[in-house]
Amino acid sequence: MSSVSHRPASWPRSFLNAPTTRYWLLIAPAMVAMVVFYLYPIGRVLVMSVTVPQTGLDNYALLGSSSAIHRMIWTTARIGVITTAITLILGYAISYALVHSRPATQRIMFLCVLIPLWISALVRAFAWFILLRRDGLINAGLLEIGLISTPLNLIWNELGVIIGMVHYMLPLGVLPIYANMRNIDARVMAAARGLGASRMTTFRRIYLPLSMPGVLGAGILVFIYSLGFYVTPALLGGGKTLMIAEYIRAQILDLVRWGTAAMLATSLLIVIGLLMAVMSRIVDLRKLFGGH
Repeated sequence: MSSVSHRPASWPRSFLNAPTTRYWLLIAPAMVAMVVFYLYPIGRVLVMSVTVPQTGLDNYALLGSSSAIHRMIWTTARIGVITTAITLILGYAISYALVHSRPATQRIMFLCVLIPLWISALVRAFAWFILLRRDGLINAGLLEIGLISTPLNLIWNELGVIIGMVHYMLPLGVLPIYANMRNIDARVMAAARGLGASRMTTFRRIYLPLSMPGVLGAGILVFIYSLGFYVTPALLGGGKTLMIAEYIRAQILDLVRWGTAAMLATSLLIVIGLLMAVMSRIVDLRKLFGGH
């Protein structure tokens, strides 16, 4: 009888003390928060894309029939690709200099890379607005030294948007490439040099291929951020360069077409999910950002 009477009291205690139970209890608050604040809103957007203004796939049919959406998608893809390419070139050069710098210089360079991440995107966009406008500092300086006779159109076009986006994306490109370069064994390059390879040959045939996982990971990461970027294109594009995020805002606030906006947001989410899946297949995400 005593063993039977103790069983109900001991069973819950042993269940709660089990490692698996403790694990799920620890992550339960985070899972609840993710469901409430992340999965539920995304689910609502998915439902709206096929139910507003009426049930069906009419909203998705616009992807093939609307010329305005085609122009917006092409603009978004073009700016994203150009921004990614320029960011990778600059990020690779900065990362290479970081890896091969002395510790003191490296700390200063790292600080310069990280400072933009601590500044609001809105503040940075307004800073570029002041620099790039027709009466801004850049045009004033070029006019002063005589390189140009009339102010250049550096803002409210794709050029201004790309300049601002590259500035924002550069740290996101540098950090993954640097994390990958840091793990390249310098003895491999020394061995190649010892076997008679030139510096350029060693870089092209050994260092560059070894650093490509970081480049690919950084490229996909920057491109994903570029696709959904809003603040910089809205301010520096002046409404003349519509990317998908600003187009979605116009559909909601100006035209009150919630179904179209939800469809575009869902399509963007699907594209980003596919790109993330591709990146996870190409590179180890933990090693890409410095983990082990």
